[in-house]
Amino acid sequence: MEFFRINKDIPFLRHAKIFNVISVLTFCLAAFFLFSKGLHLSIEFTGGTVLEVQYKKPADLEAVRKELGTLGYTDMQVQSFGTAQDVLIRLPVQEGVSTQQVSERVIGALKAQDDTVELKRVEFVGPQVGEELTHDGLMALGMLVIGIMIYLAFRFEWKFAVASIFANLHDVVIILGFFAFFEWEFSLTVLAAVLAVLGYSVNESVIVFDRVRETFRDRRYGKLPVAEVMNHAITRTISRTIITHGSTQLMVLSMFFFGGPTLHYFALALTIGICFGIYSSVFVAAAIAMWLGVKREDLMVPVKEKTENDGAVV
Repeated sequence: MEFFRINKDIPFLRHAKIFNVISVLTFCLAAFFLFSKGLHLSIEFTGGTVLEVQYKKPADLEAVRKELGTLGYTDMQVQSFGTAQDVLIRLPVQEGVSTQQVSERVIGALKAQDDTVELKRVEFVGPQVGEELTHDGLMALGMLVIGIMIYLAFRFEWKFAVASIFANLHDVVIILGFFAFFEWEFSLTVLAAVLAVLGYSVNESVIVFDRVRETFRDRRYGKLPVAEVMNHAITRTISRTIITHGSTQLMVLSMFFFGGPTLHYFALALTIGICFGIYSSVFVAAAIAMWLGVKREDLMVPVKEKTENDGAVV
C-alpha cells in the first residue's frame, strides 16, 4: 500500500556525515545530562506510600490531585484502579512521617472534600523494591539489545546488526536525556515506552535493510555504488514510513492529549522515540552500515557448486 511513489531517488546519504555529527553531539549532550542531573525517578523506584480509596460515585481524579497538592505533595500518582470509583494514590517518602500519619492526613483531606470516600488499603513500598525494579529494568534492556543483535546478524549480516544497535541505543539515550534535562518523572510506564521504542526502531531498521538487500540482489542495480543503493532503498520505503509512523503517532497523540497524567509521560517518550527512530534508521543505521563496508556480496545467496553426481540418473 502506497500513498505516492517517488520516481527519483532522494540522496539521503549525501549529507550523512553532517547528520551524524549532529547525532553525536545530541547523543553526548543527552549522556551528559543523564549522568550529571540523573533521572527524576517515580516512587516505584524510590519507594513511598500506596493508598487505595473508594468513592460511592465515579471519582474526580483532578480534584483528588488538587486536594493532595494542598497538603504539599508534588510528586504523586493518582489513577483509577479497576473501576471509576476506585482510586490508587502513590505518594513519595517523607522524612519523619510514618505511613499511618500519611494515610490519616490524606483520608482526612479527601473526606473534607467528599465524606463518602473510604480507605480500602494502605501500604509502604520500600526503596529495596525500587532497586529490584531498576535491576530488572536494566536486565530487560540488556537482554533486548542482545536479542536484537543476534536476530539481525542471522537475518542480514553482522554489519547491519552493529549499525542497528548503535542507532537504537542512540534513540534510547536521547529519550533518557530529554527526561533528565527537563526533570520529567521516569516511571515504569516510561520504561515500558523505552522498551517499545527499541522494538519500534528495530522494525524500521529491518524494513530499510530488507529493501537494501532486495536492491543489492536486483541485477538492475548491481553496478550502483553502495550509497546510491541505500538511497534507492530508503526512498522506496518513504510512503510506507509515512503510513505506519503517521498512524502510530496519531494514536500516541490521542493518549498524550486525552489520556490524562497517567499516560502523559508514556506518550511523550513514545513521541520522542518515534521521531528519532525514523531519523536514526535513515541517517544513522544506514550510514554506519555503509561505513562498515557492507557490499553486494555480503547479502547475496550463496551459489551451491555442482558436483559430478548432480543430475545423474540412478
